Amino acid sequence: MLTASKEFDIRFSEVDSMQFVWHGSYPLYFEDAREEFGKKYELGYMLIFNSGYYAPLVDLQFHFHKPIVYGMHPRIDIIYRPTEAAKIIFDYEIHDTESGELLATGTSVQVFLDADYQLVWSNPPFYEEWKKKWLTP
Repeated sequence: MLTASKEFDIRFSEVDSMQFVWHGSYPLYFEDAREEFGKKYELGYMLIFNSGYYAPLVDLQFHFHKPIVYGMHPRIDIIYRPTEAAKIIFDYEIHDTESGELLATGTSVQVFLDADYQLVWSNPPFYEEWKKKWLTP
């Protein structure tokens, strides 16, 4: 299982009038986790782009479990979900670093587009190579 983690602070600009994290902040946390994963496992956005592809998000979900409030210092865990399809799927968990409680979960799905913005139905060569490197026992 390929995972990465990142701790972060909840900033005042990320919360609403109840001091809960505003729902629009979750995609940013997930993006930070994807960048952390990319650094750790050499699957960054520039690799995708320099290989002649784009990887837009086509599905993004989050599930609220407990409030995340201003001043907290949570940790986001990202878990790569292997699939044969030409897509990148990640699961996310946000935990309170003090109590360990699960605060939120989520999932994202990215597909591949070629340089002409056409959907790619099979895994691009660079992604097949990446899979061989990181997923082969």
